[in-house]
Amino acid sequence: MRIKFLLVSALLLAAVALSACGATTVVSNPAPPQRTLNVTGTGLVYLTPDVAYINIGVHTEQPTASGAVSANNTQTQQVVTALENSGVDAKDIRTTNFSIYPNTQYDQQTGKSGSTTYVVDNTVYVTVHQLDKLGALLDATVQAGANNVNSIQFDVADKSTAIQQARDQAVKDAQTQAQGLASASGVTLVNVQTISFTNNIPQPVMNVYSKSGGLNAASAAVPISAGQLTLTVTVDMTYEIK
Repeated sequence: MRIKFLLVSALLLAAVALSACGATTVVSNPAPPQRTLNVTGTGLVYLTPDVAYINIGVHTEQPTASGAVSANNTQTQQVVTALENSGVDAKDIRTTNFSIYPNTQYDQQTGKSGSTTYVVDNTVYVTVHQLDKLGALLDATVQAGANNVNSIQFDVADKSTAIQQARDQAVKDAQTQAQGLASASGVTLVNVQTISFTNNIPQPVMNVYSKSGGLNAASAAVPISAGQLTLTVTVDMTYEIK
C-alpha cells in the first residue's frame, strides 16, 4: 500500500508540473494597415459618325384591302429602287414592319359607323454609309413615295480603336494624378494594387426628320448635320504607398 500511495503521489506531482509548464500565448503588436492612394483617370475621344440608320415607311389607304396592299407594294418598291440608285446596298435595306388594318369612320354626332378603308404600313430599316449623300437620298425616297421618314440615328461602325485610345488616356491621367498627389504629400508610390475601368459607349445620335410626300423635283436636298460623338472611359487605380 505504501508503494502504491507513493506512485499515485508522484503522478499527481508530475501532472501539476506539466500544467505549470503548458504552452503560453505571446501577443505581438499587429501589423500596421497598408496605406493606399486611390485615383480616378478619364479619357475622352471625339468620334465623327460614319454611318446612319433610318426608318423609312410607306403608308397607304384604300377602300379595299387588296387595293391598299397593291398601292403600298408599288410605292415601297419605288422607294427601294430609289435607295439602291442612291448607292445603298440591297443588304442594307431590311423590312422591319408590315401591317394592314381597317379604318372605320364614325359620325361623332350620331355615333354610327360610316365607310371603312384599309390601311397598310410598310417600314424598311436602312443603313447608309455615304453620309455626304444623305440629304439627297432622303429627298429621293420621298419623291419615290416614302411618306413616313421620322428619324435618323448617327453612329460609328467600329469603335474598337477609339475605345483603346480612351483607355490609354484614362490610365495616363490616373498615373499623372497619383504621381502629383504622392509628391505633394511626401509619400512614395509602390505598386498598383487594383485597377478597374468603365466604358461609356455613346449611343447613336438621333436627328429628327419628318417629311411628307408630294414634293416637286426641284426641292433642295435636306441639310443634315451628323455632329460628333463623345466616347468616355473612366479608370480607377489603387496604389500602395509608403
